[in-house]
Amino acid sequence: MLNLDEFKNTRLSESILEKTKLELVPKLIEKNMSIQEIAEVLEIDIETIRKYFQQQS
Repeated sequence: MLNLDEFKNTRLSESILEKTKLELVPKLIEKNMSIQEIAEVLEIDIETIRKYFQQQS
């Protein structure tokens, strides 16, 4: 059976975590945070945030 620690190390888990973080991007932009600041806070690559933001616009 897959335990929580094993699940955290899967690509599925990483994908879910990244998508969850990306959902915060619009709210952080509303708070006047720059893409650079958002990337640092969420620990996500700047290009990933830019692509997400462009897809949402």
